[in-house]
Parts: sequence; structure tokens; C-alpha cells
Amino acid sequence: MKQILFILCILFVTTAEAQTRKIKILSADDTFNNVEKYPGAIVSIGNVFLEHEGATMRCKMAIRYEDDNRLKAIGDVFFNQGDTITQTSDYIEYFGNTKLVKSYGNVILKDPLITLKTDTLYFDRTLQKLYYPTNGTIIDTTNTLKSDRGIYYLKDNKFEALSHVEVFNDENDMVSEKLEYYTDSGIVHIQGPSTIINKKDSTRIYTERGTFNSKTSISHLLKNSKIYFKNRIIQGDSIYYNQPREFSSLTGNIKITDSINKSVIKGGYAELYRFKDSVFITKRAVAISLVGKDSMYVHGKKLMITGKPEHRVLRAFSNVKFFKNDMSGKCDSMHVDQKSGLTQLFKFPVIWAQGNQISGDTIQLLSNPKTEKLDSLKILRNAFMIQKDSTGYNQMAGKRMLGKFIDNDLRKLHVIGNCQVVTYDRNEAQELLAISAIRSSRIEIEMKDKKVQYITHFRSVKGDTYPVKDFPEEKKEIKGFLWRGDEQPLKMEDIFIHDEMAKLLEKTKPKVVQEITPSVKPTISTGDNKPTKGELKKIKRRGIKKIN
Repeated sequence: MKQILFILCILFVTTAEAQTRKIKILSADDTFNNVEKYPGAIVSIGNVFLEHEGATMRCKMAIRYEDDNRLKAIGDVFFNQGDTITQTSDYIEYFGNTKLVKSYGNVILKDPLITLKTDTLYFDRTLQKLYYPTNGTIIDTTNTLKSDRGIYYLKDNKFEALSHVEVFNDENDMVSEKLEYYTDSGIVHIQGPSTIINKKDSTRIYTERGTFNSKTSISHLLKNSKIYFKNRIIQGDSIYYNQPREFSSLTGNIKITDSINKSVIKGGYAELYRFKDSVFITKRAVAISLVGKDSMYVHGKKLMITGKPEHRVLRAFSNVKFFKNDMSGKCDSMHVDQKSGLTQLFKFPVIWAQGNQISGDTIQLLSNPKTEKLDSLKILRNAFMIQKDSTGYNQMAGKRMLGKFIDNDLRKLHVIGNCQVVTYDRNEAQELLAISAIRSSRIEIEMKDKKVQYITHFRSVKGDTYPVKDFPEEKKEIKGFLWRGDEQPLKMEDIFIHDEMAKLLEKTKPKVVQEITPSVKPTISTGDNKPTKGELKKIKRRGIKKIN
């Protein structure tokens, strides 16, 4: 008996549920059967009002198939689900068993967050999912979104745009192939090639994966991403971009291109403050600038570029190295003013150029900003120039050095204060003739084809020219001599090699030598081939010589 009652209860519940699942026509001006035209259907016309499972529908005409529990609503169809979703369309096909709504013709659906417009819309009431297979438009309080195909999840307020997507508002236009858009937060999850253009300043963002908050205009870009500003292009593996603050932080494979100044910055981490025209970059940072037909590479533990496009300033800090095909060097910190063409190297700087090693407390290089060619050189305090000879080292030292470039070649050099010179004198056949060690108050040097041609000593000239075998060992090196050829960057990749030379230089930093009081007037004399005894005496007496 209990079993029979249990079965009857189940049958009763099932029958009741089946009845509640049936589509009900609550009212209509007329209801009839038309077996010839609508076999198996009940036709209702005029102010038709229907209900099913918490949803209501109004239309001009309804064709209901009781066996299939489905209907067709025709003419000014108004669909309503609870108090949240309303929809108008020309035509609806409704399946009661699956709660699937197929709407056609001028479909407009509204919920508290969005308005959706399309020509064809499928609404799965069970999953609370909307899908349109052809052109659709979603409008909310922030954005208008258009796409060829799309899915909207009502519970999550999430929209999936699947083809030819456009998102636009008062500030930005966005074009994408695929994305997810959350209508409540305004956040866009980019899942394919996408471009965002700012209407105010035409800043353009390209990415293939990431997020964009359309309400705050903050982006986090994660794949093949670039931002195109008016005069800069920034790219990296990961880019955070706060558009209102014009702040960007970049991580991994960073490249910042300055289109106006023909320069590029690379590194592993960077911060860019656009309003302040400031870029900070670190982690294998390098600045690359085009100089004539060559490129200059500058590396430092930290790089900072500031200033407007017409007046950029580069600052490099800690373990600074630079490389150009005809010049390389290193220092602790570096300052480059692109407008004036002035480059300054601080704290144990050294430059290798034209076979010379040039060092001092501070080195300044001045270029012509228009021609981008080197103009002059200044070495302030403890100036030292060394040129390696097959037998030893040609050396010149003084308080200061002033150099003049012509066509990027060092042609003239003035050494001022406590000047000391050690030179290995050779003839045109490069045969070693003698070795000179001379001191004076000032030196003028002329160079040609990257070699010293003339050395002229002025005032307080002291020293001698010795036969090779008689050259005193103690005069072989000027005080403060330090050959640093092993540190020279010979190729671009060498600028990333860090060494501990700065610590060594702190211990071996040369002391400033007291300047000699001028007492002898300048004199001029030259010699060409192998000197005779008389010529040697002449060189010794005047401290002036010509070497090839």
C-alpha cells in the first residue's frame, strides 16, 4: 500500500510539473483552430497575453503547439522575464520544454545594465545566456559595443564578443577580434589582436592579450603589446598603463623608441611619466642613438631620460659603458644633453678612441647637434692619454687636456699644467729610434691618420731623449699610469660586462701634481728621418719633436 501511495505521489508531482511547464495563453481577443493552415496548433489573435515559468509575452498573434509545448509569437512582440529583462521584436519562436527563446527582426533587449540590439537573438532562459549570430550592439552607461557575433551571460554580466568587435565611449575607441566585457565593472579582457585609440591625443594601444578598464582607462597588456604616443613607441612583455596619470610601467624585453631623436632604449624594467617627459629604465638597460651612419650604445645599471623631444637629457648611473665603432668608454655616471651636444663622464672615466686611451677625473665631449659630429674634448684634472706601442706605451699627462675633432677624428690636443710625455720615437719604417721623457708647462699635439705627428712643448721644458738601450726604467711610466685595455668594449655586447675596476681605481687614484711655473718662451723645431747626434741635441734642448 505504501508503495502504491509513493508511486501515486510521484505521478501527481510529475503531472503537476508538466502542467506548470505548459505555455499558457492568459488572454486574447480570439482563439481558434485552423487545421488546414496551422495543423496541430491553436491560434490566438489580438492583444495576446501568454505566460510560462515566470516569463510573460504579448503579441498580435500567437500560434501554440501544445504537443511540442512551443509557440510562435508574431507582431509587436513584447517579452518580459521577471522585473529585470524586457525585450521587443517582430517575431519570437519559444520552446517551453527547454525555455529557449528565438527572436527575429528589430530585437531590442534591456536589463538593468545594458541595452542589446540585433536582428536575431537566442535566449537560453535556463542558462540565462544570450547569443546573437549576426551583427549586434550592446549599450551600457559607459560603452557601446558592436560585434558580428556575441554571447551575453546575464548572471555574470559578462559579454563575449567573437568577431570584428568595436568598443567605444567618449574617450576611447577600441577594435578587436575577440574579447570579454563585464558590463558592471567596465573591464575588457582582450583575447586577440586589439587596438585602442584615445580620442583626445590619438594615443594608440595595440595588444593581443590583456585587460582594459573602460571606466578608469587603465590597461594591463600582456602579449605583443605596444603603445604609440606622438613621439614615442613603447613595448614590452607586460605593460601597465594608467592613461589619466599618463604613467606606464613595463617589464620584460622593453623597447622605447624616440621617433624624433632617432633613439631607442631597451631593458628589463621601465617607468614612463609622460606628463613629466621622464623615462626610468633598469635591468640590462641600454640607450641606442643614431650618430651619422653609426649607432652609439650606452649601458648603465640605471638609465633616465628626461625633457621635451627637442631637449632630451640622458643620465646613466653605475657601471656605465658605451660603444661606437670608432669610440668606446666607461665611467661611473654619464650625462648627455642632446640639445647642446654635451656629453659628460664622471668618476674614473676612460675613453678609447683612435688607438688612444684617454682618462681623467671628468671627461667632456662636445658634438655639433646639427651635424652630429664630434667637435671638441675636455679632460678636467689628472688628464692622461696612453697609446700602446709594440715596445711600450706612449703617454701624455697633465692637469687638463683640450682636444679638437675634424670629421670625428681627433686632430689637435692641448695639454695644460704639469705636462709629462713619454714617447717611443719611430721613423717612417716604424723602426724605433729613441725614447723621450719630457716635462713642460704646456703641450700642443697635432694628429693625422690617428697618429701623433707633432708634439710641441712650451715653457719649463725639462727631460731628455734617450737611445733605446739607455732609457731609464724608472721613467718608463708616468706617475698615475694605468693601462685599462682589458676593460675596453670591443663590441656592443661587451657593454654588459661589469667589472670591479671602480673599486681598484679608488685605491690607485693619482694625486694632482703641482704645476710648473712657466719660464721659457715657446720654440718650434721638427725632424723627419733618423736623427743625427746634432738633431738629438736639438730635440733635447728645445723639447720639441716630430714623430711618424
